[in-house]
Amino acid sequence: MPRMRAVDAAVAILEKEGATQTFGLPGAAINPFYDAMRRHGGVSHVLARHVEGASHMADGYTRAAHGNIGVCIGTSGPAGTDMITGLYAAWADSMPILCITGQAPVAKLDKEDFQAVDIASIAAPVTKMAKTVLEAAQVPGVFQEAFRLMRSGRPGPVLIDLPIDVQLAEIDFDPDSYEPLTVQRPAASRAQVDRALDMLLAAQRPLIVAGGGVVNAGAEAELVELAERLGVPVVPTLMAWGAIADDHPLAAGMVGIQTSQRYGNATFLESDFVLGVGNRWANRHTGGLDTYRRGRTFVHVDVEPTQIGRVFAPDYGVVSDAGAFLRTALEAVGERAAGGGLPDYSEWVSSVQQRKRTLQRKTHFTETPIKPQRVYQEMNRAFDRETVYVTTIGLSQIAGAQFLHTYASRHWINAGQAGPLGWTGPAALGVATALPEKNVVALSGDYDFQFMIEELAVGAQHNLPYVHVVVNNAYLGLIRQSQRAFEMDYQVSLAFENINSTETGGYGVDHVKVAEGLGCKALRVTDPEDIAAALGKAQAMAQELRVPVVVEVILERVTNIAMGVELDGVNEFEDLALSAEDSPTAIAMLD
Repeated sequence: MPRMRAVDAAVAILEKEGATQTFGLPGAAINPFYDAMRRHGGVSHVLARHVEGASHMADGYTRAAHGNIGVCIGTSGPAGTDMITGLYAAWADSMPILCITGQAPVAKLDKEDFQAVDIASIAAPVTKMAKTVLEAAQVPGVFQEAFRLMRSGRPGPVLIDLPIDVQLAEIDFDPDSYEPLTVQRPAASRAQVDRALDMLLAAQRPLIVAGGGVVNAGAEAELVELAERLGVPVVPTLMAWGAIADDHPLAAGMVGIQTSQRYGNATFLESDFVLGVGNRWANRHTGGLDTYRRGRTFVHVDVEPTQIGRVFAPDYGVVSDAGAFLRTALEAVGERAAGGGLPDYSEWVSSVQQRKRTLQRKTHFTETPIKPQRVYQEMNRAFDRETVYVTTIGLSQIAGAQFLHTYASRHWINAGQAGPLGWTGPAALGVATALPEKNVVALSGDYDFQFMIEELAVGAQHNLPYVHVVVNNAYLGLIRQSQRAFEMDYQVSLAFENINSTETGGYGVDHVKVAEGLGCKALRVTDPEDIAAALGKAQAMAQELRVPVVVEVILERVTNIAMGVELDGVNEFEDLALSAEDSPTAIAMLD
């Protein structure tokens, strides 16, 4: 049996499991692991500027690279605590990432040693497993189990904490005979699928709500095929946006109180049956549950048993991997179609398409300072169908989900439930690492952009090109809008006169200078007629120079973006009378 250090065995397992892309920062307590990566040579590494940034890079990488798991690495103590936000973001959205931390020697644990903290206990609530390995011989088994857990059932992150003496200890391990453990995913029975289909086919106006579980299962094609065979419209959640192309005849639009389309909400309110597959009934999707549930029958399919009935009790629940359910449903529908047993939903689909044509929001504003709606109109024009968008939270994310268009799965990459500010930039770097041939476009407000702005230097150093659109209103815009309920505008303005720059016009931080100082390129736009040219130029510069390129668009200070608390009570704020001139890219999509 070959004899090697425990860290050498761990790195060999990473390669065997296909997790060969890492992000992180070396430090004294994790240096043995870095030495093992250096010696092994089969694992790539991107040097982050902040360990939280590294965790978001690993998260973005996982979300973009279906089947591969991003890995983030840090030293002991604060490196692990810095990763907690990244673990939370991944856990909340069912994303498998592996965090590896160094630790003080075993004999120093529980003695308040320098940078020694019980990171396993801290990380436990936001991971599927968090373990400090106290015996070197357990390292291979712990890593093997970590990969099984990350991939089984509802996916999620794992943290492995390695004391430095455990890393350096020699163990017996044979990499050549290593095999991953079997991944376990529950599958619906034919009887369960038939019951769900019976309920759907008894409805007059059914909808399929597709959640992130469909994307995690790689079952987007099955989802679309099932919808087409049944003739039933599909509502993607924010985590599944792109699983069915926006311009597909059965794409009904997103539903919700923030990240939604008017036509999506209107269609949902007309429905009488909902088949939810791989979704969580998140509150930004449902709004008030009385409104959401009224007059509708629900079937809920989810891989995680505790999700069934967690938010509300469905009329029928099925514990199943989304892909397994959809594949069995296709078999069952095929048999029913052969027997002539499928209803005709063409009239229902026609009404869905009519709402899609007429219930658009206005985007063609010509004012200066620029209204944000115009930015998304120009993004739709400038960026092609293969563009991969990355964003997290704020009015920019909400408006982006309302106005942008997505045509393929994993082309809208969003920290949906946790929504940590600062996630966008490092996550975009992870996405660019996973998809070097794609056009990656990040979308941030100025505050999200200022969180972790130092990670731009990572893109410059490692030649990770992407375009970062920053819509700058010098405000914490979403918080300002929510403060309206308190009749206040308190501690949410980011504007000030910058004594070092005359270019910011009182908006404060000179993002162009900061980006350039970090080794990137940046453009500033103040006229709506210049947005398109700037976006096109930024794409060309990013690909030519192989660095991130920032496009800062100076917005009007205050714009209220459509939202509410009930699906039938979303406040639209802006004039809704539309023509092809009012919302040209939306109208063009429907032609």
